[in-house]
Amino acid sequence: MIRSPFALAGAALLAACSPLGLFDTLVPKDGGTRRVAAGVAYGAAARQRLDVYAPRIRDGARRPVVVFFYGGSWNSGTRSGYAFVGKALAAQGFVVVIPDYRLVPQVRYPAFVEDGAAAVRWSVAHAAAYGGDPARIVVMGHSAGAYIAAMLAVDARWLGAERGAIKGLVGLAGPYDFAPFDVEASRAAFGDWPRPAETQPVTWAGAGDPPALLLVGDDDTVVRPRNSEALAARLRAGGVPVMLQRYAGIGHVGLLLAIARPLRGRAAVLRDAAAFIRAR
Repeated sequence: MIRSPFALAGAALLAACSPLGLFDTLVPKDGGTRRVAAGVAYGAAARQRLDVYAPRIRDGARRPVVVFFYGGSWNSGTRSGYAFVGKALAAQGFVVVIPDYRLVPQVRYPAFVEDGAAAVRWSVAHAAAYGGDPARIVVMGHSAGAYIAAMLAVDARWLGAERGAIKGLVGLAGPYDFAPFDVEASRAAFGDWPRPAETQPVTWAGAGDPPALLLVGDDDTVVRPRNSEALAARLRAGGVPVMLQRYAGIGHVGLLLAIARPLRGRAAVLRDAAAFIRAR
């Protein structure tokens, strides 16, 4: 049986959240959008660069801003593999910022969270130049990127007053409650930190956090759905609106790939995320 290039790319990625360059090159993208900025520096380090996607039509309205963090076990990934995400979300009417961030082993926690905060600060300062509303930012991510997004949403240490610009969190298959560190990726990224509980989104989640949409695949064996269940429980206990959406028959990488045009019939990830973002 001949398998499609999309299926082959997905199969190659099932073991981990790896760069999606091949998949991104092959997959058809959403029209009516464009990359309006490429390789913009938000810091001095080589990996502190970002791309911006937006609808082609500028109608004068200030659009919600989505800052999307990709996954890769905190040790791999590049923004160049996620144009399909940027264009998919831009086609929904959003301005989309996709940053790179520093990776293990060159850095450890909390450097990648600090980079995420710097990218959000850049978005607050510059989103208006691309048609975005800097007061309506939703942080979104997949896997390790969902971890970064969650920490920025629930832990006030990283953004301070600028955290108020975050109006929502969209997490796809995020690790939010994974201490003690029992796999190599988490040990490498967090094992040197003397107080493991401080690294966990569930430690900080509670009253006053922005609303959240947590998306999980029932077949995810890489980051178990219990992570999203634990974060949802903490947020609800603090009176925070949270929606936990599960998709049957969807695994870890499949959840992300469902954003791509040819694979949207597998799970309504894009539809559900877009509806949540608009409601913010």
